[in-house]
Amino acid sequence: MYSFSFSFTLCMAIISLWTTCLPTSGQAAVLTLQQAVALVQQNNPALHAQQQAAQAWARRPAQAVSLPDPVFSLSTINIPVDTWSTSQENMSQVQLGISQALPFPGKLALLEDAAIHVAQAASANVDELKFSLISQVSHSWWNLLYLQHAMTTVQRNQDLLRQLIRIAHTKYKVGKGLQQDVLLAQLELSKLLDVEIQLQASEKQNQAQLQQLLQLPMTQPIVLPEVVDESLPMLADAQTLTQQALVQRPRLKQQYQHQQAARSRVMLADKADFPDFTLTAKYGWRKNSDTGVERADLASLNLSMTMPFFTGDKQDALQEQRRAELLQQDFLYQDLQSQVVRQVQVALAAYEQAKAQSLLFKTAIIPQAKQTVTSMLAAYQVNKVDFLNLIGAQITLYNYETQYWKVLAQAKQSLAILYATMGQTEEFSHE
Repeated sequence: MYSFSFSFTLCMAIISLWTTCLPTSGQAAVLTLQQAVALVQQNNPALHAQQQAAQAWARRPAQAVSLPDPVFSLSTINIPVDTWSTSQENMSQVQLGISQALPFPGKLALLEDAAIHVAQAASANVDELKFSLISQVSHSWWNLLYLQHAMTTVQRNQDLLRQLIRIAHTKYKVGKGLQQDVLLAQLELSKLLDVEIQLQASEKQNQAQLQQLLQLPMTQPIVLPEVVDESLPMLADAQTLTQQALVQRPRLKQQYQHQQAARSRVMLADKADFPDFTLTAKYGWRKNSDTGVERADLASLNLSMTMPFFTGDKQDALQEQRRAELLQQDFLYQDLQSQVVRQVQVALAAYEQAKAQSLLFKTAIIPQAKQTVTSMLAAYQVNKVDFLNLIGAQITLYNYETQYWKVLAQAKQSLAILYATMGQTEEFSHE
C-alpha cells in the first residue's frame, strides 16, 4: 500500500482535513501560495493602517511650505472716554489691519524638504511591511503544507503497519512467526497514532495563524493544493545578493529618508540665528470733525523682526540637538546595513542547506529506502529477514519521507525570507 501514488495519498490527507474542518454549507476552495500572498495584501489591517499613515504623511509637505495664516485686526484708536465720539478728536479712528509672519528665506523650503523625506520614509515602510507579511504568509503556508504531507505519510504508514500486523499474525498462527513480532508492530502503530494526534494539533494551530494573517473566518478551512512546485531555483552568490539588498531593501530606504530629514533639520537649526519677520499693514477711517473739518484717512505699514538674542540657551542648544539626532540616524543606518548583510547571509546559507538536503532525500535516500523496505518485506514473508529489522526499515522510510517535506518547506521559507530581505517578490511570480 506504500506504493500508492503521491497524488492519491495527498488527496487522502486533504479529504481527511475536509471532514474535520469543513462547515456543512459546502467545500472550501484550494488556496495556492500566490492567492495567499494576494489575500494578505488585500485584507491585512496592519498593512492598510500603514498605507493610510503614509497617505497622511504625504499631505505634510504642502502644509510645511505654506506661510502661517495672516492675522486680521479691527480696532478703534484714540476714542475719548467722556463722549465716546469718533469725531471729537483728530486722531480718533476705526482701524483695520492685516499682518503676515514671514520666516527667514530658506526656512520654509527646509521644513518642506524634511517633511518630504519623512513622507517617503512612511511610503518605504509600507513596502517593508508588505514584504514582511508576504514572508510570514509563505512561512505559514509551507509549514501547513509540510504538516499535511506529514499527516499523509503517517496515515500511509499506519496502513502499512496494519498490513505487517496481519502478516505477522498469520505467520504466528501457522507457527512460523513470533508473538513478539505482532506486539512490536502494534507498538509502532500506537506510536504513529500518537504522532498523528500531535500533527493534527500543530496543523490546527498553523491554520489559525494563516487565517489570522489573511483575515479569513476561523470557521473557513484552508485547503492546500495537491500538487505544488517543488523546484528550488539557483541563486546568485552572496556578494551579488547582498549588493541588491543594500540597494532595494525598503527598510534601508526608509532609514535613509529619516537620515536626510535629520540633515534638513540640522540646516534649519543653523538658520535659527537669523530673524523672522512680520509685515503689518493698517488702514484707519476718520470722521469729519464736529465743526465740519474734513479729516483724511490714515494708512500705516510696519515691518518687525525677531531678535535671536539668547542664542546660548535656545538657538545653540537647538543646533546641538539636531546634530546629535543626525548622528543617531547615521549610526542607525550603518547598523541597519550590517543587519541586512547578516540577514542575507543567514537566509542564503539556510536555503542552500535545505535545498541540498531536499535534493538528497528526493533523488537518493528515499528511493533507496523504498527499495530496501520492498526487498525486506519480500524476504520476511519467506523467513529470510528478522521482523525487527523490517519494522526498523519501514520507520526509517517514514522518517525520511517526513524529513523531505520538512526540509523542502524550510528551503521555501528561507527563500521567502531572503526575498523579503532583498525587497523582492520573484518567488511568487511563477506560482
